[in-house]
Amino acid sequence: MTQPPHDEPTAAGPDELREQVEQTRTELGQTVEALAARTDVKARAQEKAAEVKHQAAAKAGKLKEQATHKAGELKTKAADLTHHAQESVPDSAKEKAAQAAGQVREKAAQAGQLWEEKAPEPVRQRAAQGAQLARDNRNLLLTAAGVAAVVWLACRGRKD
Repeated sequence: MTQPPHDEPTAAGPDELREQVEQTRTELGQTVEALAARTDVKARAQEKAAEVKHQAAAKAGKLKEQATHKAGELKTKAADLTHHAQESVPDSAKEKAAQAAGQVREKAAQAGQLWEEKAPEPVRQRAAQGAQLARDNRNLLLTAAGVAAVVWLACRGRKD
């Protein structure tokens, strides 16, 4: 018979010996399972993929939250700049702008009449489609024009 390891006591009887054998089998089975898990490349790859997927989803959520927050800040800043720009324009400039807008409308009406008389039919149809598209998206166009005006005023204010 082989000598037991020095750190393990010897069995006093057959029952104790059976118990030690059973414990050794259990430990050996656990060791084999651990080794098998380490060699199961597919399972480890799936675990790693799940971990990376979870990390990516968390990062995407965080980035989305940051983008939403930044968009809100920019929207507030644009509204403040618009309000400031409207307040800083003198009344005389507003009156002149209203007069100029009236003149522009009048000239546009004249140009429209001339266009109706001179333009070929296919070109008029395309122009009518473009005008309808502009009317349908008026709020978008006005917003874009407002933002452009605010940016222009902000850039102009920095130069002064």
